Amino acid sequence: MSKLGKSFLRLLFATGVAIALLFIIPPATATLNPCPQGMVLIPAGTFTMGSDNSGFVEEQSAFDVTVSSFCIDKYEVTNAQFAAFVKATGYVTVAERSLPKEQFPDLPDEQRLPGSLVFEIVQPGAKQLSWWHWKTGANWQHSFGLESAIATKDNFPVVHIAYEDAAAYAQWAGKSLPSEAQWEYAARGGLDGATYTWGDRYSEKKANTWQGIFPFFNTRSDGYVGIAPVGSFPPNGYGLYDMAGNVWELTSDLFGVGHDQKNHSVDPIGAKLSFDPNKPTENVLHIIKGGSYLCAPNYCSRFRPAARESQAPDTGTTHIGFRLVKSLNQVQPITN
Repeated sequence: MSKLGKSFLRLLFATGVAIALLFIIPPATATLNPCPQGMVLIPAGTFTMGSDNSGFVEEQSAFDVTVSSFCIDKYEVTNAQFAAFVKATGYVTVAERSLPKEQFPDLPDEQRLPGSLVFEIVQPGAKQLSWWHWKTGANWQHSFGLESAIATKDNFPVVHIAYEDAAAYAQWAGKSLPSEAQWEYAARGGLDGATYTWGDRYSEKKANTWQGIFPFFNTRSDGYVGIAPVGSFPPNGYGLYDMAGNVWELTSDLFGVGHDQKNHSVDPIGAKLSFDPNKPTENVLHIIKGGSYLCAPNYCSRFRPAARESQAPDTGTTHIGFRLVKSLNQVQPITN
C-alpha cells in the first residue's frame, strides 16, 4: 500500500475514534451566570448578621438569617454609568436642586442654593464633625464644588447621591437597591463570622481606607488619599469589589438598632419605622454599609460587613454611593 493510502487510513481511523468518543463521553456542562452583564450571582445561604464583638450596639447580631439567591453589581455604580442615566432621562439630582422656599422659609436665598456636604482635612483640636462643610455647587459632577470636575474619573464611584437619586437610577436600570441582609451576606464573600470581607486581620492593602490619624493627616499607604477607581483593590470571595471602604453604599432598609427581630428569618427587611438614638429628630433614615475612604482604625472603623450607619434620604456627601441588585425572577431567560 502506498504512503498516501496509509495516511488516509490513519486519518479515517482517528476520525472514527473521535466520533465514537462523542457518544461515550458526554460534553461538560458549562455553568452559566444567569445575571446581567456586570453582575455576580450570589448563591442562597444562611449566615450570622451583624456582630456582638464590635462594641457598637447597633450591630447586635441575628442568627440563622437566610438569603435567597440574587444578582449584585460587581462594582459600585460609576460616574460614567450615572452620566448615561442622566443623558437618557434628563434627571436632576437632589444636590443640583435649590432647597424649596416653602420647606425652608427661614433660610436666606444664598443658603438655599444647590449644594452638598464636602469633607475637608482639619487641624488638630478641631471640633467634632467640623470637617464637614456645606459646599454650594457640590454634586455628582463636581465632587468638591464647581472648581472640581469628574472629566477624567469615569471609572470612579458616583457620589453626592441621595436616596431618591439612587432609587431613580435603579428604576431606570431595571434593578433595585439591596436590602441590608443582601448587602451584608454578599459582602462577607462566604466568610461567615469574619471581621472583614477578607478575614479577621485588618490590612491597609485590602481596601481603600484612611491610614494615619483621622481627620488630620493621611499617609496614603494604600495608594489613595480620596476615592479610588472601582476595582482598585482585591475582590472578596464572591468576586465583588469595594465591599469595604472606598464609598459608603445605600441600602433600601430603614435604620433600627440591632438585628434581634431577624433571628431565623428569610430575606428580612429593615425596621418598619426608622430610629437612630444618635439622630432622634430624624424621622426617615436609611442604612448605609461598607464604610469609606474616610474610615480609619482610630475613627469610624466601619469598613466591616457588620458595620452600619444611618443616612438621611435628602442629603449626599463626598463619600456615599451605591450598587444595585436584581432578583432571579426579574432576570430574563436567555433565548436563542
